[in-house]
Amino acid sequence: MKDIHTVVRGAEARPDPDRDREEAIAELFEIHHLPLVRLAVLLGADDAEDVVAEAFYQLYRRWRRLRSPEAAATYLRSVVVNLTRMRIRHLQVVRRHAARDGAEPVHAASGEERAVLRDDQKALVDAVRALPARQREALVLRFWLDLRESEIADAMGITVGSVKVHVSRGMAALSRVLEERR
Repeated sequence: MKDIHTVVRGAEARPDPDRDREEAIAELFEIHHLPLVRLAVLLGADDAEDVVAEAFYQLYRRWRRLRSPEAAATYLRSVVVNLTRMRIRHLQVVRRHAARDGAEPVHAASGEERAVLRDDQKALVDAVRALPARQREALVLRFWLDLRESEIADAMGITVGSVKVHVSRGMAALSRVLEERR
């Protein structure tokens, strides 16, 4: 039979997984928060801070299910992409209903948008916003986050071939739009 001292010492010797999780997530937050907010803004989220906060909450809840702690940054990007996509779809539905009711849809720039974007970037961002969602996501992940095609495919939940198609078509559309503006 074990005495109380053995039980207590055994508990002290075991690492605390919740503390490790909290420290790891705090470190991830420090490193990835601002880039993820920028990603959400570039993907078209009007509530980028909320999207990123939700992504970190989901990471916290699912920490033990990650393949490894190194997969956390990839998981966060995927969640931000998916949450932004879902919120844009929701806004489209809301705007359709508002249009039926006679209200005129208005895009108001969020605080994150105004802070992140400089004047010389607005034309490019407007052109990127005009792209179809998948092309916009592929281009932002490729050129803003400098991800490889396989990482983009994981983040978007599509094949590498589809990533290549979306990037190619998105670049062609951006080239056309920006040439017309000159």
